[in-house]
Amino acid sequence: MTTTSLTTIRQDDFISSIADALQYISYYHPPDFIHALHQAWKQEESPAAKDAMAQILVNSRMCAEGHRPICQDTGIVTVFLDIGMNVQWDSSLSVDEMVNQAVHDAYTHPDNTLRASIVSDPAGQRKNTGDNTPAVIHSRIVPGNQIGIIVAAKGGGSENKARFTILNPSDDVSEWVLNTIPGMGAGWCPPGILGIGIGGTAEKAMLMAKQALMEPINIQELIKKGPVNRVEELRLEIYEKVNALGIGAQGLGGLTTVLDVKIHDYPTHAASKPVAMIPNCAATRHIHFTLDGTGPAKLKPPSLNDWPDITWEASAQTQSVNLDSISAEEIQQWNPGDTLLLSGKLLTGRDSVHKRIIELLENGKPLPEGLDFNGRFIYYVGPVDPVRDEAVGPAGPTTATRMDKFTEAMLAKTGLLGMIGKAERGPQAIEAIKKHKSVYLIAVGGAAYLVSKAIKSARVVAFEELGMEAVYEFEVKDMPVTVAVDSKGSSIHKTGPAEWQTRIGKIPVEVK
Repeated sequence: MTTTSLTTIRQDDFISSIADALQYISYYHPPDFIHALHQAWKQEESPAAKDAMAQILVNSRMCAEGHRPICQDTGIVTVFLDIGMNVQWDSSLSVDEMVNQAVHDAYTHPDNTLRASIVSDPAGQRKNTGDNTPAVIHSRIVPGNQIGIIVAAKGGGSENKARFTILNPSDDVSEWVLNTIPGMGAGWCPPGILGIGIGGTAEKAMLMAKQALMEPINIQELIKKGPVNRVEELRLEIYEKVNALGIGAQGLGGLTTVLDVKIHDYPTHAASKPVAMIPNCAATRHIHFTLDGTGPAKLKPPSLNDWPDITWEASAQTQSVNLDSISAEEIQQWNPGDTLLLSGKLLTGRDSVHKRIIELLENGKPLPEGLDFNGRFIYYVGPVDPVRDEAVGPAGPTTATRMDKFTEAMLAKTGLLGMIGKAERGPQAIEAIKKHKSVYLIAVGGAAYLVSKAIKSARVVAFEELGMEAVYEFEVKDMPVTVAVDSKGSSIHKTGPAEWQTRIGKIPVEVK
């Protein structure tokens, strides 16, 4: 019988390796993602989608150079551990305690503070834990004397679009995916990756979908060599059909909605076909490494040559807008797809702020002193704390549909003029926008650091205790946005994909 020597893993090596990995993935995209997105950018024929992808690529390089987060939503941490049976620990903490210490250390690092997004008591007070703990941890005991570790950080916008069903055994998986994707909207910040789990039980299918997202992007290699089993056939079928929907980058309409489709499967009950689908967004963040007892992991930075040498600048048709003097009459001249550069002062607010404001209004109470939305724009954002000489950290938009149920009251009772977020608005919000002749603008999700460079100053105006969800006043200079819903209620997230779904059937698409 072959024996394997014991390996000792020290507590400090384990904690520092995971903490370093979380810092690393906050500002380095995986090179395979950058390559795939660059290829999609080169092929893209939709001007709006191509512009959005350019912003994501430029933002990615800026983050790699400046060591600041790709996205303001620095994610909920997920850690996969394959612990060798011949590993022993030199530690006073449990494995989960060590992982959570690493998360604390990474998210409170003074040189690159990451956003604390995790709330405890999720069905009650939803109080922020302050350091993004605890992580979601999946451990397996496997043969060997090493620890294989995957560290990932998943943003709420894409995680919220996870879907699950149990199909009949004879039902078609690709048909369910094609029927489900349009209802997910663009809040998951396409183009990204679809992870799909088929089989097992409900929880097994969801876990497989998440694990599938950790694999490298290789759909183009599969296209060239051809499928050899049903899973590979499904990958190609779903990849082609989802892209043919014309949803495109940021939901603006275009050739590329997904960069890859990854599938894991597992034996299941004869009466069942569980299927889970989880998308990864344009802020794809994960890294894989091994600890073998010789010390902490050594994470080699990617070469800046991995990033394409492209730049982003506003088009000649882009309008400059002064937020400090803008009028209701002016915004009624805007049309879906118009690109704008905003300068002046705007307010911020997300879910918690909207809930508090509406409760105050409904109870006949005044808003906090100094908080006045009359004639102003609100930006749906929860920024990262600033470091060094920053006015604010990365500050990209959050998914606007979460604010839909508050939109009518905000427009009717506060004098709010317009809104800025990411992705589409639902029928309820669009009707309110049309009724009040308001407007909804979008910034690019996945370009948070690029957007933050337009923010010249920031101060907390109200609800400071909410942390990143407090109301800030930002002063911006040439902040790039696109008109998504105009004052007549026309939405680019409806017209854009519809146009490109029709056009895609007439466009020959080359293998990248």
